[in-house]
Amino acid sequence: MDYGMLGPVESSRSEPDINQARTTADDRVKRRRRRRFFLLALAALLFLSASATLAGVLVRSRGHGRNGSQLNSGPTQAISQTCGLTRYPALCVSSLANFPGALDAGERELVHISLNMTRQRVSASLYGASSIAGVTMDRLARSAYDDCVELLDDSVDQLSRSLEAVSPKAADGADDEDVLTWLSAALTNQDTCAEGLDGVADGYVRRQMTNYLKDLEELVSNSLAIFAASRRSQDFSGIPIENRRRRRRSLLSSGNVDDGFPDWVNPTDRKLLQTPAKSIQADYVVAKDGSGTHKTIADAVKAAPEGSSRRIIIYVKAGRYDENIKVARKKTNIMFVGDGMGKTVVAGSRSVYDKLTTFHTATFAATGAGFIMKEMTIENSAGPEKHQAVALRIGADRAVVYHCSIIGYQDTLYVHSLRQFYRECDVYGTVDFIFGNAAVVIQNAIFGRGGRWRTRRTPLRRRTARIPTRTRGFLSTIAGFKLQATSRQWRVASRRF
Repeated sequence: MDYGMLGPVESSRSEPDINQARTTADDRVKRRRRRRFFLLALAALLFLSASATLAGVLVRSRGHGRNGSQLNSGPTQAISQTCGLTRYPALCVSSLANFPGALDAGERELVHISLNMTRQRVSASLYGASSIAGVTMDRLARSAYDDCVELLDDSVDQLSRSLEAVSPKAADGADDEDVLTWLSAALTNQDTCAEGLDGVADGYVRRQMTNYLKDLEELVSNSLAIFAASRRSQDFSGIPIENRRRRRRSLLSSGNVDDGFPDWVNPTDRKLLQTPAKSIQADYVVAKDGSGTHKTIADAVKAAPEGSSRRIIIYVKAGRYDENIKVARKKTNIMFVGDGMGKTVVAGSRSVYDKLTTFHTATFAATGAGFIMKEMTIENSAGPEKHQAVALRIGADRAVVYHCSIIGYQDTLYVHSLRQFYRECDVYGTVDFIFGNAAVVIQNAIFGRGGRWRTRRTPLRRRTARIPTRTRGFLSTIAGFKLQATSRQWRVASRRF
């Protein structure tokens, strides 16, 4: 050991020990902070969970207070009373009870809801039916399928117009009779579609279409019944139909002009109906010799605009046109003018013998609103051995046929649906040669029974008759017409007078 030299003084706590102590203290602070943060987070989580549980209880409690009793006890009183007026009350209750807003609706709102629900169901059926268009089908199945797609499409349009008419913001122009007519036509469409499918052999197409069409006829029937009741029942007196015209529309004139035409034939069209063909300025001229704008009637129809609000005139010069013509729903306000009965002739020969539906056999078919035909002959020459063979089929609203001859054997004139008027027409046939479900008046007619060469003039005396139609409301005085046994009583809507 060296004396006289001082060594380093040893502390009781070294530097590393001091640092370690500082670190330990910091760790304790951090742990306390983490613990406090964890406790705060846990408290917040428990609070949120409790709040959500309480909110759920409140929502369920309020829902039970508003709708729970209805769900447990069945339909509301409004639905029960409304559906009690229909032909299919059980379906009415189940369909309305499951439709949004119906359980909170009163009777007046259920009219609109019923139409909306039915329109949606028909639209869905049309969409489903369209999805199998590419499936291979035999000729009869294809005919029935095409009919159904067309009829479903027309029904969607008719239901849409009806729905718009009963809306509180309805546009001016539609009244109660319009809605009844459109709904009756939609009901007829479902019946016609189902009838066509009846003849199709059981298979994929028939099964699929039957599934798509399930309950449609019943739903349309219920909507029609509910709306019709809303016009009669005090319970429905408040139905929101704006701008309705209070005066009753008749199939025959009730105004100052007593010329026998319906009210819906405007003065311009009345004048056109009584003007010679050669004096009418036509939009299109059909002539087989090429002297017109078109050589075929079908080409002229194709050239005509869709959705026209003005009168479109197609003049068809004398000649025999071997064509099957279709004036579709979108071809509105078209007037066909010929050179006279027996001079301008449209001829076809389709029949059910050719594996077609009756609906599909028509030589001339028109569904565009405002359709007019004058001075023409429409013929189906299929003959009695080929059974149903339609010459003229009309499902156009406010259609007029003036001074025309319609020639066939069985099912000559198919007055399918909506409002129609015939004057001074010759109709020839043997069995069921005037049939359909339209609201129709025929004036001053000549009917040929037992073939087109045997005629019998009907007595020119005034009669009053109720015209067969599901609208069940048109009562008209018919001048120069006597009801004849032009067909047998057949199917649900037929009746004897």
